[in-house]
Amino acid sequence: MVKNTADVKIPQVRIHPTAIVHPGVELDSGVEVGPYTTIAEGVRIGKNTRIGPHVVIDKWVEIGISCDIFQFSSIGAPPQDLQYKGEKTETIIGDNNVVREFVTIHRATTKENRKTTIGNNNLFMAYVHIAHDCEIGNDVIMANAATLAGHVILEDHAIVGGLVAIHQFVRIGTYCLIGGMSAVNKDIPPYVLAVGNRATLFGLNKVGLKRQGFSRNEINEMKKAYNILFRSSTSLSDSVKRLEVELPDSAYAGSFIDFIKGTKRGIAKDAGRRKKSEAHEAD
Repeated sequence: MVKNTADVKIPQVRIHPTAIVHPGVELDSGVEVGPYTTIAEGVRIGKNTRIGPHVVIDKWVEIGISCDIFQFSSIGAPPQDLQYKGEKTETIIGDNNVVREFVTIHRATTKENRKTTIGNNNLFMAYVHIAHDCEIGNDVIMANAATLAGHVILEDHAIVGGLVAIHQFVRIGTYCLIGGMSAVNKDIPPYVLAVGNRATLFGLNKVGLKRQGFSRNEINEMKKAYNILFRSSTSLSDSVKRLEVELPDSAYAGSFIDFIKGTKRGIAKDAGRRKKSEAHEAD
């Protein structure tokens, strides 16, 4: 039996009396706004999202449903870009995201699509920084004090360790793991483990792939593609051609190939090949 709408209890918005919320802000049912929080004009917040105390949400931010924004975080502040002059740009955050203490997420510049975007089900631990124009997918984890420069792309299920710094315009592939305290200045392909200053590849992210439910056969297929691309004696472009011939029907090989062909900053080298290259240069 369908209840009369009068019988349905809709969770009310709860705003602490010390919070400052612009009258034009749109808050859906069940939203909580903690003490001393400030929310500027042009902000929309989805139902059942909790905004903790001492949070600052600046202009033109959209936050989805059931997010948890912890104290002292800052969302939607102007980009740290000297060419930005206050134009309307946005910060778009999806559903079920956890934003821990002192996280900073900046709105976009006017240089691309005017949006800093974050998908669903992500965890940003304390002191994470997400700069202007970044694109973050779904189910991403960024550990404490991980830092993204502008225009970085993090694909789904990527994990970024603590104190990692990622250069602007770098792309981090799906299901990869960046080890803690790394400095990343080249694109990191999907499914791999990368670590170091500057970050190099150390094979597949096998533990993470197993935890995500990939079968042994799937991981072996990825391993074969990885070895052809990054551990053979040929150039990367020739290795791509070889992979297209040897694994033409592999979705995982296809993911590697598409990623490599789309790179803007170049691809990080395998650690073994980097050592050989450095030894050759020293000679």
